[in-house]
Parts: sequence; structure tokens; C-alpha cells
Amino acid sequence: MSKIIASAAIRGAHKVCRNAEELLQKVIAEKGEDYHFEFPDTAFYLPMIYAITGFEVKTLKDMKEALRMAQELLHEEPEDKIWKPYLGEALDSGMATLFAEEIWLALRYIEGLEPVKDPETGYEYNGFITDTIQRNLGIQLVDGRMPGFAAIIGAAPDDETAVKIVRELQEKNILVFLSGKARDKNGNLTSVTHQLLRNKIELGWDVYVVPLGPETEHTLYALDWAIRASLIFGGHKGGDYRSNLKYTKDRVFAFALVLGELDDIKWATGAGAINMGFPAICDTDVPVIHPTGVCTYEEVDKELDHSKIVQRAIEVRGLKVIVDKPPIPIAYGPAFEGERIRKEETFIEFGGTRSPAFEWVRLREMDEIEDGKIEIVGDNWKERYEQGGIMPLGILVEVAGRKMQPDFLPIIERRLHHNINEGQGIWHMGQRDINWIRISHAAKQAGFTLEDIAKIHHAMTHKRFSAIVDKVQVTLFTDEEDVKKWCELARVEWRERDKRLEALTDESVDTFYSCLLCQSFAPTHVCVITPERLGLCGAYNWLDCKAAYEIDPTGGNQPIPKGELVDPKYGRYTGVDEYLKKASGGAVETLNLYTIMENPMTSCGCFECIVAIIPEANGVMIVQRGHTGMTPIGMKFSTLAGTVGGGVQTPGFMGVGVNFITSKKFLHGDGGIKRIVWMTKALKERVKEKFQQRAAEEGVPDLLDKIADETICEDSEKLLEFLTQVGHPALEMEPMI
Repeated sequence: MSKIIASAAIRGAHKVCRNAEELLQKVIAEKGEDYHFEFPDTAFYLPMIYAITGFEVKTLKDMKEALRMAQELLHEEPEDKIWKPYLGEALDSGMATLFAEEIWLALRYIEGLEPVKDPETGYEYNGFITDTIQRNLGIQLVDGRMPGFAAIIGAAPDDETAVKIVRELQEKNILVFLSGKARDKNGNLTSVTHQLLRNKIELGWDVYVVPLGPETEHTLYALDWAIRASLIFGGHKGGDYRSNLKYTKDRVFAFALVLGELDDIKWATGAGAINMGFPAICDTDVPVIHPTGVCTYEEVDKELDHSKIVQRAIEVRGLKVIVDKPPIPIAYGPAFEGERIRKEETFIEFGGTRSPAFEWVRLREMDEIEDGKIEIVGDNWKERYEQGGIMPLGILVEVAGRKMQPDFLPIIERRLHHNINEGQGIWHMGQRDINWIRISHAAKQAGFTLEDIAKIHHAMTHKRFSAIVDKVQVTLFTDEEDVKKWCELARVEWRERDKRLEALTDESVDTFYSCLLCQSFAPTHVCVITPERLGLCGAYNWLDCKAAYEIDPTGGNQPIPKGELVDPKYGRYTGVDEYLKKASGGAVETLNLYTIMENPMTSCGCFECIVAIIPEANGVMIVQRGHTGMTPIGMKFSTLAGTVGGGVQTPGFMGVGVNFITSKKFLHGDGGIKRIVWMTKALKERVKEKFQQRAAEEGVPDLLDKIADETICEDSEKLLEFLTQVGHPALEMEPMI
């Protein structure tokens, strides 16, 4: 780093450390050194300090010790060295800054000042990013939908520029974090968050734009989020700072856009981010800083043309961004998938409970359809569409291809939801004959027409299924009689399709599939997916993997010949073992598909639920991602998840997808669903219908009522009392241990 910038970073680090020390002394005076603190919903204490030093900061006394570590980094020869791996003077000041910022923000949580509520607008910033959100987004980060994230610090010269930069990042599916302030071209102190709010731009996780807080120090929340990826998905341990920093550099694709003037704290925070491998691209005339050995690209770069700054950042960080936009007049990409369109924002809607509607993907022969043909069938449909309000709508997508198979149809049909939802200003819910579509006034004013719905399905079906689909023809029906008639035809096929899929069992196929997508984050993890066991993230089932392999034979879903069945009770196959050894680099040698007790499935960290043994109850509990309460084994989900992820086998603990709970193969070797003694209330409601069907098949139709939840107990002693009172079958089964 240049001497001038290094000096600024060091000054900034000293300032942040002083601020943290002053606030720490104040809070200790109020609360005492033994006061306990933890960020909401995380298993990693103060994550940055823990990842780099291995020190578990749990109390205010611990914060004093951690602050000493930060201060130590600012002195070449501390009298009482606690921890000081030398990274270079400026880079050490950057790490000291991150430690001090993390302590300062933790203290502000104790004081009730976080997350910040903006006094001018009333808007509440996100604050600390939880482990649950990290795991929710994990699958999007590894399957390519979200190529990386950008931290925007400061403010654009004007509102229009701020909106354009954020919209460009959204269209490229890049997650955006906002923090800090700067002066705009009129000299007013503002932020990108305020600039977006003034223009009524929707903010939040659903649309990939997340304001963290109004100060530069709030950028630390994004860096905390990044370092936890190494702990959650990479399986690295706290204190292994070299591995954790290398992981963020190599596998977490992030960069900063620094808009407006830079001050000492921005330079200091930036020096910390450079330690993690994240470059900063500025819109001011700063010196370009070339690689020092920590990075392999410019650490600090500049682009004064705001129309080029996003592309410059992508090039510097080396992100792989692939965006093929359908020929429609609105922005398009997964960043808009979570956008909500309220009733007052709606120009026209179809389906739901408002009008008859359906969407159906139908298999045709090559000579029966014409690729690209779009037809709208109905009287006066243009006039009715222009009036807005409510209309019937039937969507028939007909596909043909030399490699098409009937089993691929439900996969293509499920993607219709995403096809529509990724358009800015259009919204979709449901599927088959319970679909619901809204088009906003803004989309209509941009020129979005009824034909554009068909154009989206044509373009995106080709893009997503190019290896198996050769032709796509789309017909839209707008008259109620036609919609009802074609819907009945679709229902006949849906019934036949469902019967065919229900007949798929692990025994009826000779090939399973792997999912290696998460190896980009968790190198030793291998998901083995069978007809009766979907991926632990809940996003991929056996048919999805089969189609994915047809689409991309060298991709993340590979066939696994089952080989010889070694153990029918626990589900061990020679072919699976052989594949695992190779795909995990020798880290995993054998797998039992149907037990939690011996060589269970590994996990990357993206699991929907955790199954954990409760020895004293002779059964298991299940807790879903997002549940923040205590469980009968004395650990919350976030703590449990810290022991299960990282691509290791953990007997007695296992990550699973929600739908696996009602599979006939769920814990088949351990006694199946009769082993479930505790499950969260929300999860019980979610699986209720299928669970009761499975329970009846197992001869215990009232099993769900005998399973405790958090409203009954959160400790093992009360759990045993309840199980004994209701006569839970697990108490009479063979011991699990």
C-alpha cells in the first residue's frame, strides 16, 4: 500500500479502537464485566474475532481482551503480546479495525442502538446478518444464481446514479449491502440507502438490496457474513486465520464500491477487507494499489464513469456473471424474484381466487409444434388487457426435444414460477391450477404486454433446458370457457404424472445422483440423492438431478451406479462408497443412507433441518432453519448447525431437507418416524398432511399428537414427562445407543 494510504488506514484504526474502548468502559460501568452478550442467531460469538483468533467473546470482560488484541496489532512490539501474526503494518491496522468495529457494534446492541432506526425516514436497517440468512442464501451462492456480493459504502453524486448502479447489480444477480455516508454533488451528506428510499425502491433480502446501517463501521456486518462462510461451509476452525482468509479470497466473491470522498475510517475498513481478498473500486481519483501478495488483482482501483463502475468491479474481482435477458421491456433476474406487488400497485391479475387460471407444460413430438410460435386465443383480449383489473389466463407451454422424457415435464413446469417472478414488476405464486399472476402499473407503463409472458417462457425454457428442449411453443388462453376446458385436460395428465412419480423408489432405479454444487463452498461434502431422499437443501430431488445431468453431463449432478446392496437396513451400497471416496478426495469413505447413527450424510451447511439424537428419550428431535428458540438438547439451531456443517460426518446429527421427513426411507435403519419425539410447532404444521398419512401407514395414526414441540417443553426432563404421559412409541423401541 502507498505510504499516504497506509497512514490513513492506521489513523482510522486508532480512531475506531478509541471509540470502541470508550463505549466499552461505559457499558462495563453500567453492566459489569460478567455481562453476557451474543449477536442474534449465530453460533460464532463475535464471528470476525473468533475466525481469526479462535477467541470466543462471550462477556464484556472477553471484549476487553479482544480489544487488547486489536490494539496489539497497532504496535510493532507490544509489551504483553496476546496474538499478533504479522500481515504488514497497514493490513494489521485493517484487521485491528475489524476487531474494534465488531466490538463497537456488539456494545451498541447491548445499548439498544442496533439495528439502527433512521430518525429521518423511520426505516430500520438490517443490522447483524444471522446464520439462518447465511444458510438460506447458501444454495444461491453455490449454484450460480448469485455470483457474488457488493458492499456499497457512501453515496452516489445523485439519486438517479444510485438507482442505476443498484439496478445494474440486481440485473446481474449480485447481492448488495449498503452502509456509510458521503456528500452528493450538491454537498449534502446522504447515503445510497436514503437515495433509494427517496425513489421508492424496494429494499430487503427478497430483492438483494440490504441496508446494514448508516455508518462505515456497519460494513463489518457484511465482512462478518463473509468470514462465516469459511466456518459454516468450508469447515475451517476458529483461529486458523490463514485458512479462513484464504477461503474468503478464493471462494467468497465480494468487492466494495466506495462512492464519494474517503476518510480515515473508510481506508481502515478497506484495509481489513483487503485482508479477506476483497478489492475496493472508488469513484474518486485515488491511487491504484496493485497486488501485495494477499490478492492477485488490484486491491484499490478507480472508475470515475459511474456507467462503467459496476463492470469494472466485476472485472477486477473476476466474477462470472451470465445474464441472458428475455426480449421484454423490463429488468430481469433472480434479484427481482422476491419483489412484492401489492393490490394498489397492481394493473392486472390472473388466477388465485380472482379468476380461472392454469399453467401446463405438455410434451409434443418434434413435428407437432413450431419453435417460437406464440398464440393468444380469446375474444377481445387486447382490449380487456388494456383495461386492467382481472382476467382468466391459461398458459400452455409445449416442448419437444430429442432428449426429452416425460419425467422432465414437472421440472420444467416448476421453473415457470421462477420464469415469471424474475421480471421486475411482475409477480407469480403457486403452480398448476392454483397459480396467481400480477402485473404492476410500473411494468405496464414500461410496455409489458400479455405476449411478454409467453416470450419469457419461450426464452427461459430454452436457456434453462437447452440440452433437452429443442422447440418451445406457447399458447395463452384468455376466455373463461377455454381456460376451464384446457385445465381439465391438464388435470388428467397431472394425475397420471403424480402416480408415475409416486412409484419411484430407491429399489426401482439402478442409479442415484450426486450434488456437488456446494463443493465450491464445502470441498469435502457430497450429497447423495435418491428417489426417496432429496438433497438436504430441499432444492434438488432425484428427477431434478437426472434432468440436470442430461442438460450438463460435466456439471454438479453426476450419476452414481448403486452397485451391490451391502446393508438393506441402513442403506449402504458399494457403488455409493466408491463414488464418495473419489468425489470427496478421500475424506468420506462410506455412507449409510437410512441412519443417523453410523456414517450418516455429510452436510455443507445449507440444510433445511437438523435431526439430532436425544439419548435419554431414545429418539430424535428435528429443528428447522430459522427457529431461534432452545431445543431439548440444550442447543439452539445456530449452535447445532455449527457442529453439523463443513462436509464432515457427525453420528447422531444430520442435516436433511424438509420433505425427507415424510419419506419411507427417513431413518429407516433406526426405526423411521416413530423415533421423532420433538419437532418445532411450525415444522409440524408444514408436514402435517403427509406426516399423518405416513404415521397411519406405520400403525401410529396419532403419532403427531405424541410428538412434543416448543409449546410443550424445551428441556429433556419435561420432554420425558410428556412422552411418558402420552405413551410415545420411542420409549418402547430398541435403544439407539
